[in-house]
Amino acid sequence: MKNRSFKLTKLACYTSNFTMSSIFCVPPLLFVTFREMYGISYTLLGTLVLANFCTQLAIDLIFTFFSKYLDVKRIAWLMPLITSSGLLIYGLIPTFFPSYAYAGLLAGTVVFSVAAGLSEVLVSPIIAAIPSDNPQRDMSFLHSLYAFGVFTMVSISTVFFRFFDSDKWMWLIMIFAALPVASSVMYMLSPMPEMNSEGVTASHGSNSKKRTVGLVLCTACIFFGSCAENAMSSWISTYMEKALGINKAVGDILGVAMFAVLLGIARILYSRFGKNICRVLLFSMIGASVCYIVAGLSPSVVFSFIACIMTGFCTSMLWPGTLIMMEEKIPNAGVAAFALMAAGGDLGASVSPQLMGIVVDKVSASQFFAELGTAFNVPAEKVGLNVGMLVSALFPIIGTVIVLAIMRYFKKKA
Repeated sequence: MKNRSFKLTKLACYTSNFTMSSIFCVPPLLFVTFREMYGISYTLLGTLVLANFCTQLAIDLIFTFFSKYLDVKRIAWLMPLITSSGLLIYGLIPTFFPSYAYAGLLAGTVVFSVAAGLSEVLVSPIIAAIPSDNPQRDMSFLHSLYAFGVFTMVSISTVFFRFFDSDKWMWLIMIFAALPVASSVMYMLSPMPEMNSEGVTASHGSNSKKRTVGLVLCTACIFFGSCAENAMSSWISTYMEKALGINKAVGDILGVAMFAVLLGIARILYSRFGKNICRVLLFSMIGASVCYIVAGLSPSVVFSFIACIMTGFCTSMLWPGTLIMMEEKIPNAGVAAFALMAAGGDLGASVSPQLMGIVVDKVSASQFFAELGTAFNVPAEKVGLNVGMLVSALFPIIGTVIVLAIMRYFKKKA
């Protein structure tokens, strides 16, 4: 088929990635609301993020080993409908059964996380398989749309809460549940490109070991990159409100939304001007490390605020950039390899927000840190959030070492 025959396919991928952002950005915006309305602890709020990404991880692993047995076309058009179903559960069960609010939030999270997992293992390889003069541009643009989706969803959420009380949050979820239907219709009507569905170890001759080791290194890279991105994206709203004392509406628009905008801008810039992806990944890891340390240690609200949003710019290419690097270093990797990479990313996105939630709760309840906070006239909750940021800095620091190892390995094997 000619390239133009895949225009609707591309549009379906782009719109599904755009609307998929709602299931990642909206729940963290509601963490404080859930805590105040239902008395849910930070650890349990972190567990919602953990459930999200663990579910995606399970989907990733299924595709890693069984992708050649699955009907990509059918799964693609079902994927947005599953998203809508999960959001409906997420909003309706706490509304009608408030005593089971957390169970409803958890059940809804699991359902829409299935769709998120399907999106990660299908959308990127579909875009990669469509004939293009500049596949790196298409991949980077695809992931930039997710970031701009986050900005759009945060803006809609902020306007919504400007006119309605936070206890009406479920109506916002209903609005977002309607959006993915258009993507489902487009997937039904669009053709699918041919994709390599072989297992991750499929290779040719002497290259097998190199490809396997390379894929393991790339998976480790996307794990730590995902940790660096998602620890901040999941907790930035709460951090700005509770640690920096910024009004929620201001924090969401100038903080969460700007984090997403910088994420998208950096991806657009790479799609137009980017090259040498390994070097980009290296400086991104280093930059993210600095941002977390400044956010956790700086006594200045302004510097901490800037560090939080700049994390979006620094981490922007860590997920899509690792996919680009994998395609460059391991040609024709196939759907299963993308699924394994998504598994690494989802595992990272599971671990980091949950770890930060645990750290915040443990530190806030610690007598030592309570006395330390009293000495500096700082609430225990703020001390916990600051320590959480510093612990999260370990992820991009380790990621820096992984990128250096990748650069050395592929240079030696060239």
